Amino acid sequence: MSGPEDDEYRDGDYQDAAFADETGRPEGQGEIPSPEDAVISHVLDAIRGGDGLDAIPATSTAISFGEFLAADAELDRRWPETVMEPSLEKITALVDALGDPHRGYPVVHLTGTNGKTSTARMIDAILTEIGLRTGRYTSPHLQRATERINVDNRPITPERYVEIYRDVLPFVELVDAKHGALSKFEVLTAMGFAAFADAPVEAAIIEVGLGGTWDATNVADATVAVITPIGVDHVEYLGSDILGIAREKAGIIKPGSVAVLAAQDKEVAQVLLDRAIAVDAQVAREGVEFGVRDREIAVGGQRISLQGLGGVVDDIFLPLHGEHQASNAALALAAAEALVGAGPRQPLDPDAIRAAFARVQSPGRLERLAAGEGGPTVLVDAAHNPHGARALAAAITTEFRFTQLVGVISVMQDKDVRGILQELEPVLNEVVVTANSSARAMDADELGALATEVFGGARVSVEPQLALAVEQASELAEEAGLSGVGVLITGSVVTAGEARTLFGKEPA
Repeated sequence: MSGPEDDEYRDGDYQDAAFADETGRPEGQGEIPSPEDAVISHVLDAIRGGDGLDAIPATSTAISFGEFLAADAELDRRWPETVMEPSLEKITALVDALGDPHRGYPVVHLTGTNGKTSTARMIDAILTEIGLRTGRYTSPHLQRATERINVDNRPITPERYVEIYRDVLPFVELVDAKHGALSKFEVLTAMGFAAFADAPVEAAIIEVGLGGTWDATNVADATVAVITPIGVDHVEYLGSDILGIAREKAGIIKPGSVAVLAAQDKEVAQVLLDRAIAVDAQVAREGVEFGVRDREIAVGGQRISLQGLGGVVDDIFLPLHGEHQASNAALALAAAEALVGAGPRQPLDPDAIRAAFARVQSPGRLERLAAGEGGPTVLVDAAHNPHGARALAAAITTEFRFTQLVGVISVMQDKDVRGILQELEPVLNEVVVTANSSARAMDADELGALATEVFGGARVSVEPQLALAVEQASELAEEAGLSGVGVLITGSVVTAGEARTLFGKEPA
C-alpha cells in the first residue's frame, strides 16, 4: 500500500488541515493537539483568513467547509500516504466490504515517473468529448484534497468529499479492527472508487500513488495500463535500480489488458514487454504503433500532429508547453483509443479529439500565473526530480524567449537537490532560494549553499518566505527591463500549489 509517487507530501504536510505541534514537527512526531481543538482552530483560521491556503470556496458555507477540514484532519491521523508494504490485503478487504465499487466500470490505470497527471487529464478530456461520463483519481493535489477525485472533469465539492468519507467510514473501521489501521491513501483510494460507482461513471482514469504492483490502486484490474517515462525517483521507497523500479511499475499490466507504453530506455522497455508477454497483454508502443508526427510552437501552447491507433490526426492545438506534453498527448490518445476499441476501421472522430485537447488544463505544469503586463511573466512548474527539471528546462529553452529569467526554488530535503539545480542552471540567470510550508522542505540557507555551488554566489539570493522570494525575484527580473523578463517558481509540488494560491488560482 502506498501514497502519491509525485506527491512529495508526508504526514502533516498537507495544505488542507495540516496539524503540527509547537515545534513544527509533523503529526506523529511530537505531542498531538486534541482533535477538537485543532479542528476548531483550523476552521476559524480558514474563516478569518479569506486568502489563505484553506480559504472557503465560494460554493461552500463556513460550516460545510469546516466539516471538510475536519474529515481531512481525521484522515491525516492515519498512516502517512507514503507508507509502502508488499501487501494489498487491507485495501482488498476494504473494497470487498464496500461491494467492489472498482469493478463497476472499465479502468485506465497510469504509472510512471513523470507526466501521469497531465496524461490522465488528457485521457479524461478525450473520453468526455466522445460522450462517456468519467471519473479521475490523481495525486498529489496542489491546493485542496478534493482535486484528487474528479467526476465529469471537475473536482468533487468539499461537501461531496465529506459525504463519501462518512459513507465509507463504517467499513474502514471494520477493516481497521480486523486487519490493522488502513493508511490515508488506502482510504482515499476507496473513496475515489466509491464516488465513481455512485456517480455512476462509464470509465475511470486512475493514477497510482507510488510504484505499481503494491500500490493501493492496483486492486483494480485495468482494461488499459499506461506507463509514462520511467526514471529514478523516490529512492527511499523504490530503490535506485531503474530495472527494479520498472518491474514494480509493470505490475499494473494485467492479464488480457492493453499496455500503452511511452518511449523508454531499451532495458526498461524490455522489462515492460516481458511483463506484457507473461500476462498475455496487448502492447502499443510510442514510436511504433503511435506517436508524435509533427510539432510546432504556437501562441499559448503548441500545434501537433499525432499518429494514433486509428490513424493520423492533424492540426491539434494543445494549450500546454513542452515536447514532453506532446508525447503525453500521443500516449493519452492511444490509451483512449485502446479503451473504446478504436482502430483503423473504427477511428475516433478527429474533430472530437481536437476539441478535447484544445480544452485540456494541467495546473502547476509550466502554468502561467501572471501574463507579464507591466511586470515579469510568472510561470510555475511542479518539477521535483532531475527528470522533470530537464523537461522543464528544455521547454523553457525552445518555447520562450526570456532576456532575463529568475528562478524561485524550494525543494524537499530528501530529493536529488543538486541534480534538480544542475538541470535548471542553464536556463536561469539568477535564483532566489526559499522554503515552502512543508516540514520536509529543505532549509533555505542549506539550499542556498547548494545553489551557490551550482550557480555561483553572484547568482544566488536567499529569502526564507515564499511570497517575499517571489517579490524579490520579480524585482531582479525587472532590473533587465519590462520586456522579455520572467520568474519561474519550481522545485516541488508543494511549492507549485502554494504559488498558485499566492496568485489567486482556484483549485482545479
